Amino acid sequence: MLAKFKPEVVSFHFGLPDETLLLEIKSWGSKVISTATTVEEALWLEARGADAIIAQGLEAGGHRGHFLSEDLTEQLGTFSLLPQVIAAVDIPVIAAGGIVDVATVRAAMVMGASAVQVGTAYLLCPECNTSSIHREALQSDAAQHTALTNLFSGRPARGIVNRFMAEMGPINESVPDFPLASSAVAGLRAAAERQGFGDFSPLWCGQNASGCQNIPAAELTRQLALGLMG
Repeated sequence: MLAKFKPEVVSFHFGLPDETLLLEIKSWGSKVISTATTVEEALWLEARGADAIIAQGLEAGGHRGHFLSEDLTEQLGTFSLLPQVIAAVDIPVIAAGGIVDVATVRAAMVMGASAVQVGTAYLLCPECNTSSIHREALQSDAAQHTALTNLFSGRPARGIVNRFMAEMGPINESVPDFPLASSAVAGLRAAAERQGFGDFSPLWCGQNASGCQNIPAAELTRQLALGLMG
């Protein structure tokens, strides 16, 4: 599918594809980037041909990009991970996790990031298909309490703590392997959402939701870009 369009950049999570496919992607002239949650993963990506690395701090919402180890204690916060990855590799490093406003963009750039990746701050933008239940949670005090959980997909991902996470424990060894857990909880999730509850829904969110704004994505991007100019 991608071969038809030959995109300028192809981004991966959970490592890289096999060498044959990677070489085909590069033959299009595409740049390849992927996520590292540790210095070891960053070095692995560089050695296998990544053109840039996303240093994903523990603050980031959604799925962790780890692929060499499942030990979450090995993973660092963005502003601890970022300088170590920059020092270890010779390719551009993109900061991700907790980047929500001009101040955090500027901090990442001062530390040597070549760019930043922002996720949570865009979840209230009208272009985003965030559900009404998810939007309500993002604007509530509940967004101040997030945790890594494997309940919704089988792999650790950061979301707002809800009933399912509180009662089952955020990380539960009995959960089906990724991605089978998603279908296992689908019926319960749908039933609760029909009643207006997000008790069994994945409410993905980083540790800092303060940058969420219900404004067009282009306007938010222009605001964040001011951090690149300082």
